Amino acid sequence: MRVLVVQNFDDEGLGQLGTALHEAKAELDLRRPYDGESLPADAEGHDALIVLGGGQNALDDAGCPYFPSLLSLMREFADSGRAVLGVCLGSQLLARAYGAENLVGAASEFGWHGIEQTAEGAGDPVIGALPGTFSSFQWHDDTFTLPPGAVRLATNPAAENQAFRIGRAAYGTQFHFEADRPHVARWNAVFADLLAERQPGWAIRHDAEAARHGAAADAAGLALARAWVAAIPAGMRVRDSASA
Repeated sequence: MRVLVVQNFDDEGLGQLGTALHEAKAELDLRRPYDGESLPADAEGHDALIVLGGGQNALDDAGCPYFPSLLSLMREFADSGRAVLGVCLGSQLLARAYGAENLVGAASEFGWHGIEQTAEGAGDPVIGALPGTFSSFQWHDDTFTLPPGAVRLATNPAAENQAFRIGRAAYGTQFHFEADRPHVARWNAVFADLLAERQPGWAIRHDAEAARHGAAADAAGLALARAWVAAIPAGMRVRDSASA
């Protein structure tokens, strides 16, 4: 199992996704196009694609000239039946790739917040691994409309499209389910100046909020990570059958 990981920003790591991928003995191909590294020309040679978050907005082609190529790559992976996962900015890019409207600055959330499955989400093989109502870490200002043909899987009052699926196994999650408590603590240190400016009082609130929400959010996030990784081999079988 070979998984392409596209990182869009310094210190945006795999977190609990890394745990699930390690358990599955996946081979990772990490690319940092924001730092000048190239993207693959196509999906061949990879079984799945993960696109991580970042401080950019999904329309920032001027600052991130690789975005159009990444959008095409996401569509190729998804349309071929391979598993795709976009997290936060990655979900916004996946939505854009399939014709959604990106709404910059329309939905700000930070910290652990509640999310609810939709009826479709409860029956989904990935989002259905979560409780009907769960908490996850959020850090975003933007949102998007539901792409044509997509299925809304999770929602909350701040951002209607918290999770969606396109096709067999192309998933977008607005929330940072990969960010467990150690991951968030690392962000606190790395982005201390930014957080002091944008989220006044977070350093004081963090410990209490982590104690209140962190354990359940971590458990939900790891369950989601494992469920998505479990969806990868089905895509491999789809391609094997098509080429037979």
